[in-house]
Amino acid sequence: MKIHEYQAKEILKKYAVPVQDGIAIKSMNEFDSAIQQLQARGINQFVVKSQIHAGGRGKGKIYNPANRDELILEGGVKFTTDVQKAKDYASKMLGNLLVTHQTGAEGKIVQTLFITEGLDYKKELYLGILLDRAASKNVIMASTEGGVEIEKVAEETPEKIIKEWVDPAIGFQGFQARKLAFGLGLEGNAFKNFVNFILKLYKAYEDTDASLLEINPLVITNDDRILALDAKMNFDDNALFRHKDIADYRDLNEEAPLEIEASKYNLNYIKLDGNVGCMVNGAGLAMATMDIIKLAGGEPANFLDVGGGANKETVANGFKIILSDPNVKAILINIFGGIVRCDRVAQGVIDAVKEIEVNVPVVVRLDGTNAIEAKEMLENSGLNFSVASTLKEAAEKVTNVLAKV
Repeated sequence: MKIHEYQAKEILKKYAVPVQDGIAIKSMNEFDSAIQQLQARGINQFVVKSQIHAGGRGKGKIYNPANRDELILEGGVKFTTDVQKAKDYASKMLGNLLVTHQTGAEGKIVQTLFITEGLDYKKELYLGILLDRAASKNVIMASTEGGVEIEKVAEETPEKIIKEWVDPAIGFQGFQARKLAFGLGLEGNAFKNFVNFILKLYKAYEDTDASLLEINPLVITNDDRILALDAKMNFDDNALFRHKDIADYRDLNEEAPLEIEASKYNLNYIKLDGNVGCMVNGAGLAMATMDIIKLAGGEPANFLDVGGGANKETVANGFKIILSDPNVKAILINIFGGIVRCDRVAQGVIDAVKEIEVNVPVVVRLDGTNAIEAKEMLENSGLNFSVASTLKEAAEKVTNVLAKV
């Protein structure tokens, strides 16, 4: 689960992590109050920040959602010392469409703004914490190239990324924090403040079951304070039952409608840009299915994992989700019968198709327990299924069907 910058900073404040001060607003009626509160704290420089679940906001463009050819504002993050100008920026951002390189052409409607303090600083750094699955350890990444996307740094100047892995048996140690500070070339108070910062940041990451915590940029102010100028946090969905306060941060406006609908049925669904709908059990098999569709010349329209217990209900709900995408021209069902028998899956597919209007070709490949019986059931159902024995055959059949559509 992703959250907004202002929400991430609320969490970090609870762990005494120094962050840029600010107030979130959802309507222009709240703007004046937010400015007055910031001014009461001695703040006279302001940054108006659009809040969407995508990066590149500062370089994005604000458009009129009713007329996407009408450019309203260059940039979704604006600095000013003038209150009236800040208000003008806010009015142009709120309720309008922000398009960045991460949102794609469809963009995102800005429904929340973060009105923050403008800070004077002398250096931008990068700091990120995430799970390195290959090493089975959390890794902390730091770089002197703050304000730049870490992917770009990794591609162009990988030597500028410092990495420190944390042994889960002993946790993050002070010497590792100091090693990172030395690697960033910090000295004096900046060195001490960074060590204190990263130790608190790591505790916030670990305590909240985060899967990503990225501070970009992390700034060194003119008086050597270390502050999070931006903050991005993602969380392990499987651990949210332990963090109801964090689960409440979920913003459905930032999620794809079909993905929200799929989550109601405990289906793991991610929409893609292709035309072959995929219904598979198991994440690994789903990935392999998408790969082989590509190899056969097709384009997967989605990732859909119906889980280990595929039955009539899950299959029917899977059909509903897949067919809600108008780009889908054919469906490939690829189920391995391990936890669940293939004949039960086949009956579930037959029952679901009888109840739901499936108006595109369907290719079914079932393998595992009772696969032979399942194939006979599908072929004798009187329904318009194309049955395959292997994954390669299934992918070829679905791409051949598409060629005729």
